[in-house]
Amino acid sequence: MHSSQNLVHQKFILVGAPNSGKTTLYNWMTGARFRAVNYPGSTVEFSKGTTLSQYGAEIEVVDTPGIRSLDPLSPDEKITVEYMYRECETQNIVVIVPVDATQPERHLFMVKRLHEAGFTVVVALTMLDLLKEKNIRFDIPTLARELGVPVYATDGRLGGGVKELVEHLLVYRDNTPKNLKRMKIPVPLEIENLYKEITRIVAMALQSVEGETTKDKLREKISHAHARSLSIDKYLMHPVFGLVFFFMIMSTLFTSIFWLAQPVMDMIDQGFGTVADGVVSWGQQALWADFLGSGLVAGVGSVLVFLPQIIILFFVLGLLEDSGYLARAASLVDKPLHMMGLNGRSFVPLLSGYACAIPAMMAARTITNRRERLLTLFAIPLMSCSARLPVWALLLGLLFADRPLYAGLALTLIYFASLVVGGIAATVAGRFIKTTGDSWFLLELPAYRRPHLKFVFKNIITRTNAYLKRAGPTIITVSVVIWVLSTFPNYKIEDATEKLNSSYLATVGQVLDPVMKPMGGDWRLGIGVLAAFAAREVFVSTTAIVFRAAGDDDDAVQASLLEALKTATTSDNTLLFTTSTVVGLIIYFMIALQCLATTAVARVEASNKFALIQLAVFTVGAYILAVIVVQGLRSFGVA
Repeated sequence: MHSSQNLVHQKFILVGAPNSGKTTLYNWMTGARFRAVNYPGSTVEFSKGTTLSQYGAEIEVVDTPGIRSLDPLSPDEKITVEYMYRECETQNIVVIVPVDATQPERHLFMVKRLHEAGFTVVVALTMLDLLKEKNIRFDIPTLARELGVPVYATDGRLGGGVKELVEHLLVYRDNTPKNLKRMKIPVPLEIENLYKEITRIVAMALQSVEGETTKDKLREKISHAHARSLSIDKYLMHPVFGLVFFFMIMSTLFTSIFWLAQPVMDMIDQGFGTVADGVVSWGQQALWADFLGSGLVAGVGSVLVFLPQIIILFFVLGLLEDSGYLARAASLVDKPLHMMGLNGRSFVPLLSGYACAIPAMMAARTITNRRERLLTLFAIPLMSCSARLPVWALLLGLLFADRPLYAGLALTLIYFASLVVGGIAATVAGRFIKTTGDSWFLLELPAYRRPHLKFVFKNIITRTNAYLKRAGPTIITVSVVIWVLSTFPNYKIEDATEKLNSSYLATVGQVLDPVMKPMGGDWRLGIGVLAAFAAREVFVSTTAIVFRAAGDDDDAVQASLLEALKTATTSDNTLLFTTSTVVGLIIYFMIALQCLATTAVARVEASNKFALIQLAVFTVGAYILAVIVVQGLRSFGVA
């Protein structure tokens, strides 16, 4: 770094291309203490945090969505560019641009454009460990002098150089007036000349630890820096075998959710059951004790018991993302998605939908073609989100008790089926959405890297906290409401079944009984399905309260929810949760749009009409298809 300038900066903005090491640098600077915020008037998320105090001061850091130039092609790129201009025209802010040292020409293009526009730019050189393996390094002072901006070497894996970067930025001064230029789209000749200049600078800055001076030889070594990745891609990116490996990797992911989580789930289940039973016994069957034990503890515990599976899902997805494989998966599914009216850019939003549809819909703003963006928005709610995971665990536990391998394979099929159903929905919707616009798919494939477990675990904590904060209040609220409705007005009746059948909940449920019978259910299941419109996982807590409330023995509260459901019967003393009924519920929850928050986001991202049509089509379609499957199975003798 080389500079002699004079005004303290109060904010850093990270700007750069996807897969340049931007978010890794952000994590090192902030310790992954970030919060997602929306740009005013939009749903494009930026991450905001503060530098760690160990660096000398706590300064705000903003991680923006990845962009490739100052000529935005998508809505989120446009908002990122506008955000930079708005902030940097009014404040003295450093724009930090991470540059992948293994492909410097591509990323230095952004640096030159920002510098020409008048931004205060600092380069953070990343991926240097890959060059070190080839005995190559950059002459940092030469690179800084030729670019005209400070340059710092950073290590994304171990955090080396980040402390020096932040400490120097805290005293980095710039008296240059901020008269930022709005850059015009460069003509081809200007682009060609700029790349020639960048190539000249890179050639001057390249050095070899072995003492080689021929720049061509060094550049040849850089071209082989990704050789290991290329050799792996021969198999993982193969047009046929690549899809086979993709299916195997995903199958391993979803099967592990059941294999690894089961012991911890059993412990949590027993723990909450013991606490619930203890509270009821301690309160000597008092109404307040029943509320705490049978209502809050049983309701919340019935969902938290599936938290280990959610954590494992986040962990394995984090490993795949950090290793560089998910970018390959996007390329693999580009052609299949193209047949459905989408492209590879739709893959990341669709994959994000497996975590939560709300940020996934926001991520769809990266899709430049309006038609493809609307089709992606239409299909995202069909992806099996983490809120559905407790529902799958419950229903598959009923189908495959003590057979985690079968349950894991069935979960794999559910996740793949959701992608297929989403593709079918997008194909059908494409016949009605007639908009124009260019369609393109450009994706940089990062080198395969060993995942950094520290940030994988921090990401798990962040995602899990977000899940609990989003779902927790809803689960508690609905649990309280369901307990009150299932307990009153005849709360003094000792017979549990009689008390439930004479409750307010039963009165409401009787309206749903004729609707649920074709699906193989009754009014109790109808209550769970109705409550799930608040949040899908609420189906589990509601079911726990309703069916445990109907238990006739003293251990009903402490009993496992699965055991309570296995013995549940209808009014004519036949088992309620038969194979056909459980399969029908799986079909219903795969398709039904039971998340009103998702509908609210769809209104913002598309329109009121779009959101209402999506809600109606998916919910009604899910019910009709579930009825067809249940009745079809029963006609073939499957109970």
